[in-house]
Amino acid sequence: MIQTVVKRDGRTVGFNEDKIMAAIRKAMLHTEAGEDTFLIRQITDRISFHGREQMTVEEIQDMVELELMNSPRKEVAKLYIAYRDKRSIARKAKTRDMFLEIIEIKSNDITRENANMNADTPAGMMMKFASETTKPFVDDYLLTPEVKEAVRQHYLHIHDKDYYPTKSLTCVQHPLDRILQNGFNAGHGESRPAKRIETASMLCCISLETAQNEMHGGQAIPAFDFYLAPFVRSSFIEELKALESVNGESYAHLYDTPFDDYLFREPGDLKGEARIMQHAVNRTVSRVHQSMEAFIHNMNTIHSRGGNQVVFSSINYGTDTSAEGRCVIRELLLSTDRGVGNDVTAIFPIQIWKKKRGVSYLPEDRNYDLYCLACKVSARRFFPNFLNLDATYNLHEAWRADDPQRFRYEVATMGCRTRVFENRFGDKTSIGRGNLSFSTLNLVRMAIECMHLPGEQERIESFFRKLDEILELTALQLHDRFEFQKTALAKQFPLLMSVLWEKSEQLKPGDTIERVINQGTLGIGFIGLAEALVALTGKHHGEDEKSQALGLRIVTRMRDRVTEFCDRYTHNYSVLATPAEGLAGRFTRHDRKTFGILPGITDRDYYTNSNHVPVYFKCSAHHKAKIEAPYHELTRGGHIFYVEIDGDATHNPEAIMTAVDLMDRYNMGYVSVNHNRNRCLDCGYENAASQLNECPRCGSMSIDRLQRITGYLVGTTDRWNSAKLAELNDRVTHEQTFHTEHC
Repeated sequence: MIQTVVKRDGRTVGFNEDKIMAAIRKAMLHTEAGEDTFLIRQITDRISFHGREQMTVEEIQDMVELELMNSPRKEVAKLYIAYRDKRSIARKAKTRDMFLEIIEIKSNDITRENANMNADTPAGMMMKFASETTKPFVDDYLLTPEVKEAVRQHYLHIHDKDYYPTKSLTCVQHPLDRILQNGFNAGHGESRPAKRIETASMLCCISLETAQNEMHGGQAIPAFDFYLAPFVRSSFIEELKALESVNGESYAHLYDTPFDDYLFREPGDLKGEARIMQHAVNRTVSRVHQSMEAFIHNMNTIHSRGGNQVVFSSINYGTDTSAEGRCVIRELLLSTDRGVGNDVTAIFPIQIWKKKRGVSYLPEDRNYDLYCLACKVSARRFFPNFLNLDATYNLHEAWRADDPQRFRYEVATMGCRTRVFENRFGDKTSIGRGNLSFSTLNLVRMAIECMHLPGEQERIESFFRKLDEILELTALQLHDRFEFQKTALAKQFPLLMSVLWEKSEQLKPGDTIERVINQGTLGIGFIGLAEALVALTGKHHGEDEKSQALGLRIVTRMRDRVTEFCDRYTHNYSVLATPAEGLAGRFTRHDRKTFGILPGITDRDYYTNSNHVPVYFKCSAHHKAKIEAPYHELTRGGHIFYVEIDGDATHNPEAIMTAVDLMDRYNMGYVSVNHNRNRCLDCGYENAASQLNECPRCGSMSIDRLQRITGYLVGTTDRWNSAKLAELNDRVTHEQTFHTEHC
């Protein structure tokens, strides 16, 4: 006798014979003979008593078909079968329509979910087909009913849900020294250790590209300058050896000559060994420059993930004060400033200057000249962004200025903003670690549901109850995903779980990754703090001190609960200031459908990312910094502060320096500056004019703006979804008081 039924979404429910009777009755009513209650009862009883204790919906429907075909009412069986087929087609219609939109390369929220992905190419289409058909499988078989319902109701979003079944992790900071010194095996041939700067540069690319195919997030190098510095010296020695073979003399005594800097100079009247030395230096600098050019070019052309997008890459640098490290930094910046191809701004890697007092920020610092160069390049090419190693929460007690390995104790960031540093299960470091997975809370929906309550205090208390409930569910969901991820075998990630992930060298190919991945983080993100505050208080945090106090209270509550989850589940949970792209519009669209247009809340096409002041709110850069800065310490899973400046920043590096000064003054962790940059989509010509309608180089009218979407650049806004385009059009500039020092 049937007791329970397994539904199509995987849920198990109690058997209800009334549903069988209703389905048969509906088919009978569409025939001339009409309803036969005795036959309906007879068929239902036979199915109920002869079925197994647990059956699927499809199995029960098969029994109904068989009973009807064996009954005198075969015409009912035909109608029942036709109705069943029609329902099946209806269930598939959504998938069909979605596939057709991908095939027809329509610009919509599905095909423009990730602006870094070209979903119009064959490989991009395949990725979207796979992505959109995998998500329902996750819903039906990998999520608990409670989590699935929270996702359906748009309280919660699970990022990279399409990659969930692969057990892949999000991102990692590459310990590149292991690869450069030892080589690696990525599953398709081996790479020898690097000996010269060109090889080292290429291995950087290969490491990033290979790992990108093993993960669903971004790739980063935490100390690009430190890692590549030794190969500047080895290339210099190689140049001396080349001169030895030409001149028939030994220059071995010059191999370890100390340098203050590697600078290209014409030999002029130099004689003897001084001339030999300068020639070798000049050749070395030229090779380093070409290697940096090649690195940037490769990171903008080497495709990953089946060929649909370039590697989502980041590099951190700025604190190596050795002559060799400074050479790497200088030539990287000069190559970035020059651009790729026809003077085009490089989209990747995201470059991040590590700002450190006593090293790379103040006029008396060893790398201050390079900091000035970094600001000039950023004023033209958007990168580098700036990471504050002096922020109180970014300090490491083991960092020492005289330690040649001090980069191990420097925080590094990646992608849009991801930060990994604190660690309950190993060394406090960014290296060899990353985020495992993350999910985002819709603060706005929770706040809207409390708007009907009469008193503000009652609304706030109700909101916090909802917040606690969704936080509990999110922590459990991330724990469940971790439990699934940890069952993966090391051999599924040939590079990641043999060289890159911390302690992965302890694993054998057939071992699970369980004992090493807990050093990663599980991120709990949030979106729409500004709109949630409007729902609760009538104003957002940028315009009202009381709202700001509540905003800090909300995110502090998240931080405190996350600390509890760390203890309860024994994971590295963190709070993330979510860089929402497709999600910013998706949450808004569904909430508007449910609650209507609410002024200041759902009346735009997007929610404000994380804790940011709304992009349309006109204020000074100082005011924006003062409001957003306190959230950085609370969001240790990642955060960023943006400044929008008007006009041509190319000759205004002081604007960049002002933003970095704000970061230093207000204890912020990460900052970038947005400015105007026009790009011709036909020939790649760029300039910073306030308006450019026709390309002065080729005459094309296809002009676009080069801009950041969440933290990375996109070559064309054609790949932006409608919500982010609406946000871009709403962005206002922030007035600044410029830095008094001039580079």
